[in-house]
Amino acid sequence: MTYQPFVVDGAGRNGRWVVLCDHASNLVPDFVAGGTLGVGPGDMARHIAYDPGAEGVSRALAAALNGPAILSRFSRLVIDPNRGEDDPTLIMQLYDGTIIPGNRGISGINMDERLMRCHRPYHNAVARQAAQRAAPVIVSIHSYTPQLRGHAPRPWQMGLLYSTDTRLAHPLLARLRAEPDLSVGDNQPYTGHLPGDTIARHAIAEHRPNVLIELRNDLIRTEAQQRAWGARLASILVETLAREGL
Repeated sequence: MTYQPFVVDGAGRNGRWVVLCDHASNLVPDFVAGGTLGVGPGDMARHIAYDPGAEGVSRALAAALNGPAILSRFSRLVIDPNRGEDDPTLIMQLYDGTIIPGNRGISGINMDERLMRCHRPYHNAVARQAAQRAAPVIVSIHSYTPQLRGHAPRPWQMGLLYSTDTRLAHPLLARLRAEPDLSVGDNQPYTGHLPGDTIARHAIAEHRPNVLIELRNDLIRTEAQQRAWGARLASILVETLAREGL
């Protein structure tokens, strides 16, 4: 079979919402050094290679919102779709204490191949799905590790990331913080302002309402947890969008 760098789950759904999962997979395609970056299976199962649990949440959320989920099918260590093409962290050689042998001294030719066969097709799929909808709303789902090596534990169950367009993010943050069992980070554990990233490219540049939702990955390990978070987030997102008249 020909390698396909993305999956669109629910392409025929006709709702406004478009759910993105930039780091859905830890797959290393065969054309990248025969399918290995020289990283052990333990590290490939960690957050450095993908966002554990994010795919399941994205699928459940998209189904509940009657929209598509666009899911990457390559590890962020191969090339990171949530980076602009000129970002120096596009292909990482060291991540959270782990050296990535297959990326050391990567040539321009190899980088171009990964752009052509992974990064650009994924973004083209996102652009197509968004363009097919009237007034699309972009929601990107990520997950994060409870603690980076050598750093303090992260206290939030989830975080909302945003940049210059806060039309959805700010009211959503207030709504989520009203939930008695949630601690929600405001542009935590990362900042949402990253020029050239997926939200910047497909939402901010196109003036589309948007938010990036980060979930702590120990809370979405099982399919049941992923479905529950997808349903919970869908209800709150729909309520917030309607209330804000977006």
